[in-house]
Amino acid sequence: MLYNSAMDIFLKGCDHKYAVEQMLLTLYPDERPVYPEAPGGADRVEISLRRGGKYASAVCRLSREGKNAVGQARFALGRAEKAVDAVRLEQRIVKLAFYRAALALGHDKPVWGSLTGVRPAKFFTNLMERDSLSFAQARRALTSEHGVDPDRAELCARAAEAAISARASLTEKDVCLYIGIPYCPTRCAYCSFVSVDAPKILKTIPAYLAALEREIDAVAAAVRETGRRVISVYMGGGTPTTLSAPQLDRLLGKLRAGFDLSACREFTVEAGRPDTVTEEKMRTLLSHGVDRVSVNPQTMSDAVLEAIGRHHTAARVAEAVETVRKVGGFALNMDLIAGLPGDTPEGFASTLDKVLAFDPENITVHTLALKKGSKFLTEGASLPDGGAVGAMLDTARFRLADGGYRPYYLYRQKFMSGSFENVGWTKPGFENLYNICIMEELCPILAMGAGGSTKLVAPGGIVRRLMAPKYPKEYMERVDDTCASKERICEFFRTLDKKEGF
Repeated sequence: MLYNSAMDIFLKGCDHKYAVEQMLLTLYPDERPVYPEAPGGADRVEISLRRGGKYASAVCRLSREGKNAVGQARFALGRAEKAVDAVRLEQRIVKLAFYRAALALGHDKPVWGSLTGVRPAKFFTNLMERDSLSFAQARRALTSEHGVDPDRAELCARAAEAAISARASLTEKDVCLYIGIPYCPTRCAYCSFVSVDAPKILKTIPAYLAALEREIDAVAAAVRETGRRVISVYMGGGTPTTLSAPQLDRLLGKLRAGFDLSACREFTVEAGRPDTVTEEKMRTLLSHGVDRVSVNPQTMSDAVLEAIGRHHTAARVAEAVETVRKVGGFALNMDLIAGLPGDTPEGFASTLDKVLAFDPENITVHTLALKKGSKFLTEGASLPDGGAVGAMLDTARFRLADGGYRPYYLYRQKFMSGSFENVGWTKPGFENLYNICIMEELCPILAMGAGGSTKLVAPGGIVRRLMAPKYPKEYMERVDDTCASKERICEFFRTLDKKEGF
């Protein structure tokens, strides 16, 4: 991210720098936070936190471009039963005070109000569980206290409902698996995922798969030893269908040999690039129990596809969908991106109409995010403004709802156009459990492959992460260490089981 200016930040009575910087990123993304020893800068944020007899109060004095404003927020100290609750509530009122000062200074109201986190639905469920609010009260709090746009509050409420339902279906022993295939036919201009253009490094795929098989053995052993139950498998990337049908057959066979998948409720493979979809590969996936695939056009405009570096046409998307439906047995997800270069609200509406005609079970609508390492950020691009992106998302929300889809998970990212969101929409009964579990941190995610992020989740929100090396070459070189680290998975589950009395 290239910053155009700096914002001086002064904190008194607290040290909640992260909370302040997250609010700064939401309100003034072009400004870099600095912490000078003494006030003096023209653009500055001064936040003081004071704890009285009954309340903790935050006051923000904001100065920017010659204007000044004050924002305030507070919470009753009786709400903080534990020290961790007090810290959480302090951070919340620090953000709110900053947010309210910015609005008083004339800043446009963000659609997500004062919320800055990746997981708005988790914030919603925390309002219910930690703040003892009812579902209706939590929804009202989003709009009245935190300034969330009513349409976004409704999205959040629906995603929270799906999360609550998913959690009720889980047991303490349930885990999800993720397998990463960091190869793609070409690299898209918006992409920052750890992936390698296959034509340049195709010869490394067999060695990568050999290393991945070793990690699969190590994770499978940990799952068996600790008595965990696999309920969902998700193979992503990259583009897993960059692999040949025989390579997919061997890899999926290895997974089934290593893990007991008798309790698995869904098995997803991303066939994200339509130019990698063949009937042979789809039949291979089906033979191993895969029951959900993603074919991701992002847009159905050939001009926009060319602008983002996709080497296929909209017609090829239709062919890929036809192949998936011909083989049968799959729920189909299709991803779209609002805010791509050269796109317009009218063009996005046309894309949506064409995708709806395919009648997929899931449609995921992303907002373009300028990611570090992407060509859009390093080389620049002419992108639709926030108003145009908002119009695209409004069109998606109305047409998908009218078409019988409902939102079931959502998340936000840094540097999103218009500071909007990504939303997964589903036909009733086709919610993808993995997406809900990883977004809402409902159960452990055991990841295998380059760049894999294992998330160990325990009751009370305890999350620990184990990261694999990012790049295929590094991953292959350090696979011994990666496999040895799986003992930490066993240690985590042993400690958890002992604590819970299993």
